Amino acid sequence: MEKEVKRVKMIVAYDGTNYKGWQVQPNGITIEEVLNRHLSSLLGEEITVTGASRTDSGVHSLGNVAIFDTTTRMPADKISFALNQRLPEDIVVQGSCEVPADWHPRYQNSRKTYEYRILNRTFRMPTRRLDTYFYHHSLDVEKMSRAAVYLEGEHDFKSFCAVNAQVKTTVRTIYACSVTKADDIITIRVTGNGFLYNMVRIIAGTLIQVGGGQIEPEQIEQILAARDREAAGPTAPAHGLTMMGIEYMEEKDIANRILTDKLPSSVILYDISYIGHSKSIKILVNTIGDKNCRIKIFTLRFNVTLYIHI
Repeated sequence: MEKEVKRVKMIVAYDGTNYKGWQVQPNGITIEEVLNRHLSSLLGEEITVTGASRTDSGVHSLGNVAIFDTTTRMPADKISFALNQRLPEDIVVQGSCEVPADWHPRYQNSRKTYEYRILNRTFRMPTRRLDTYFYHHSLDVEKMSRAAVYLEGEHDFKSFCAVNAQVKTTVRTIYACSVTKADDIITIRVTGNGFLYNMVRIIAGTLIQVGGGQIEPEQIEQILAARDREAAGPTAPAHGLTMMGIEYMEEKDIANRILTDKLPSSVILYDISYIGHSKSIKILVNTIGDKNCRIKIFTLRFNVTLYIHI
């Protein structure tokens, strides 16, 4: 009797310091390789995982998503516990569960979030050497924040993509991009529907130049329009980058989440609905002030004008 195959989803956190990225390759050990080896040993069959995000060498993650198919009788939610007993300390599965056989982490509507952390102080701090980029020159966080806003929305990010990247399109949507500082740590947080090769690190390198005065915040528009890698700043080192996680949702849920982020606190969102097959969404809100307001936001695939009905 043929064994039943099930698909298992895992949330994987790792310190990328000692790995040549996620994807299996011949020149060094990778996260994917370690997971494949230990899963195959644990389950007694050849296992090949597929990751949602193929992070670069040295990049960390708190919540990358991976799937694999297996005929094991072990409950899907127990696999994470058993696997963590075999994995090295710098890779930990945060949870596992069964998903539909056709579910794929790369082909779902999602929001991916990355953070790039800069240790901005006079001297290095040894305990932060692996997960922050040390930069001793003073950085203007207010200017960096202003520049980050220009990156939000749907744009052609060719200027923020490695030259040798093989992609069908360099158009991506950034839902939110912010720069904050707590003590000596400057955090660049970027959420989008997908990212090009080295995109977040190039954004970080460019914003560092803004903070240092080499680029004015308003020049970000010109850099985007140039569609030329030479127009943007350098690629910031990999070890400062952490993939925070991936949120999967339906397109309507994405619009709902963006609205929650963008609407002022005086506006309460009651309902959201599409207007036929157009690129418009009607929302029902309760608000104080101007009833004839129109808000421009960005959804998964296209620019959308929202008409607020009171």
